[in-house]
Amino acid sequence: MPSTTSRPRRAGAATPYLFVAPAVVLFLLVLAIPIAYTVYLSLFRIEVSGLGLGKGSRKEVFTGLGNYARTLTDAEMGAGALRVLGYGALLVPTMLLLALVFALLLDEDRARARGFSRIAIFLPYAIPGVIATLLWGFLYLPSTSPFVQLLTELSLPEVDLLSPTGIYFALANIAVWGGVGYNMIVLYTALRSIPRDLYEAARIDGCSPVQVALRIKIPLVVPALVLTTLFSVVATLQVFAEPTTLAPLTNSLSRTWSPLMKVYQDAFARGDVHSAAAASVVIAAVMFVLSFGLLRITRSRAFGGER
Repeated sequence: MPSTTSRPRRAGAATPYLFVAPAVVLFLLVLAIPIAYTVYLSLFRIEVSGLGLGKGSRKEVFTGLGNYARTLTDAEMGAGALRVLGYGALLVPTMLLLALVFALLLDEDRARARGFSRIAIFLPYAIPGVIATLLWGFLYLPSTSPFVQLLTELSLPEVDLLSPTGIYFALANIAVWGGVGYNMIVLYTALRSIPRDLYEAARIDGCSPVQVALRIKIPLVVPALVLTTLFSVVATLQVFAEPTTLAPLTNSLSRTWSPLMKVYQDAFARGDVHSAAAASVVIAAVMFVLSFGLLRITRSRAFGGER
């Protein structure tokens, strides 16, 4: 006869799976199933017969990789990707540099009002991107901007940040103040985890605060810098809310200015969800390749070659 203690043991062995089950269910419902359905949609297209009127005039047919081929050869999608790269080249270095400088300043023992400073720097991150874009948009408009009026009063040339060239700086400025606070908190937390004995030893050896920052602090927070860079690059490639909200205020922003805006227009303006699904998969694949490549390149330097 089987032992009576085997049943409690089997019940105890199942307990971890019961705890994991809600997370697995949420993962399937929120992530895995939508991704699988998106891939499924990307393999089909709508075929219209006749005038497209009446029952059976529109049917879904299998197209294989046809939608992907059209996405990769779409000139507007390629132009949007180049625009986002230019935008990211302005945004990411500026944002991370400011975040690092603020984190280093707050980590100094002589810093005052650290709590207030952290909140003040982090607060813009708590403002939704749409609201921040609307606020900045009115500051950019020549008819409502106090900065333009000040330049006029001083007889200085006006700076049009809503021009085709200036729009990159306008969008980067909005995103900078939204992302500096978050990245500053990550870097500041990494700095606070460094043993303070290292700083004391460096000061005894005659290092100035700047030398301590350059030779000890920054090298030790490189892993955090790599992660914040990765998160910033991914967020930059997903830019959508800022240009979409700012588009009605200027002709410099088209409805397909960024790849995600192009996906939105294909899915909800043109009603072509199949092409939009293929474009979404391509964008996700590009993000994965860039993220994986960045981690591979920086792994030996930042993480000591860990796998």
